[in-house]
Amino acid sequence: MSLTYIQHKIPFVREMMEVTRNLWEMGWGERNGGNISYLLAEEEVETYIDVTNVKRSLALEFPVVDLAGKYFIVSGTGKYFKNVVFNPEENLGVIRVAKDGKAIDIVWGYEDGSRPTSELAAHFMSHMERLKQDPNHRIILHTHATNSLAMTFVHDLDEKLFTKTLWQMCTECLVVFPDGVGVIPWIVPGTNKIGEITAEKMKDHRVVIWPQHGIFGAGRTMDETFGLIETVEKAAQIYMLINSHQGGIKQSLTDQELLDLAETFSVIPVAGILEAK
Repeated sequence: MSLTYIQHKIPFVREMMEVTRNLWEMGWGERNGGNISYLLAEEEVETYIDVTNVKRSLALEFPVVDLAGKYFIVSGTGKYFKNVVFNPEENLGVIRVAKDGKAIDIVWGYEDGSRPTSELAAHFMSHMERLKQDPNHRIILHTHATNSLAMTFVHDLDEKLFTKTLWQMCTECLVVFPDGVGVIPWIVPGTNKIGEITAEKMKDHRVVIWPQHGIFGAGRTMDETFGLIETVEKAAQIYMLINSHQGGIKQSLTDQELLDLAETFSVIPVAGILEAK
């Protein structure tokens, strides 16, 4: 379906409309699968929204003092990505973290009385960690990318081995994510535990694999974050295609070739994966 009809007066709402539609069309956002949070500049929000008009306040089960006063646009819990483009005011919401970090104020959206994603703990914890690593960080995106999910059933879940396999699948991979991917154990979603362990991985990686579930990705812009996950997913797709081939892999990128690639593009591969010959 064409995205040319997407129009909205608020730019960051339009971005959410576009990316949720793209994720659904890619087949990565079935039913109410996936969630997104986008850190917004205060002046950007105030240009389009009356932030003094608080619709509702919700207590948080976890304190996020480091995010006090910050604004986010967040996909709603139980909402379908395919529906965002038709009714963003119901499926999305703009929230502000309270000064004590113990609650959020809803200043726009969630018009049917809904609330932010059930993975808000994981989002907020990851935002806090990524902001320590990169002050320009803005996006946390969770999606059920098909081949990346499938790969967790058939590949060793050691994150160094997982990273190396992805790097070997497509020449651009090392350039796009030289920091590799983090991999966590399977954990019940929507819990503080999965948020804490994911955020710990976010200290070193912008992509975290949730086995038998999906991907958590971080970035400075929506395009960058979507492109990061898109690249990981393309590599996983190639792996799944060749993994089932009866002849097996006959050739792939060597460690030295990957190191040469890193030098050419001035990126530093995460340590402990590649060895120079």
